[in-house]
Amino acid sequence: MTADQFFDFCQMNRDYRIERTASGEIIIMSPTGSETGNRNFDLIGQLGIWVKQDGTGIGFDSSTGFILPNGATKSADAAWVRLEKWNSLTREQQIKFAPICPDFVVELRSPSDRLQSLQEKMLEYIDNGVSLGWLIDRNNRRVYIYRPAS
Repeated sequence: MTADQFFDFCQMNRDYRIERTASGEIIIMSPTGSETGNRNFDLIGQLGIWVKQDGTGIGFDSSTGFILPNGATKSADAAWVRLEKWNSLTREQQIKFAPICPDFVVELRSPSDRLQSLQEKMLEYIDNGVSLGWLIDRNNRRVYIYRPAS
C-alpha cells in the first residue's frame, strides 16, 4: 500500500489502532483497558500543559500516526514535535500521517503489552530520529529513558 492507501485504510477502520512496519506489515492493536486509558489521559493532560507553557512545539495523542524515515507508520501514546519541523510540512502532510519522526515520544505499557515489543518500538523511534523517549512500565514500576547514542 502507498502512504495514501494506508491512510485511507485506517480511516475506513477507525475502530482499530493500526500501525505498519517498515516492511509494510500491518499491525492491529487492541484498545487499552480502562485503567490504562485513564493513565494515558493523565499523561496527555500533563504533556498538554507543558506544550502550552513551552510554546516550542506541538503535542499529539495516541491516535496520531507518523510516517518514520524507515517507512514505518507508528503512533506513540504521546508525542511532541518541534514547531519548525511541523511547520515545514505541507497542509496535506499535516492532515494525513505526517512524514516526520517526533522529537519526543512516550509509551505507557498496558497489562497486555509485551515489554520486549515496546522496547523494540522505542529503539525504532530512536533509530529514526527521536531525541527523547520514555517507556513507562507500570507493571514493573520502571521507567526506561531512550536517547540517541552520543
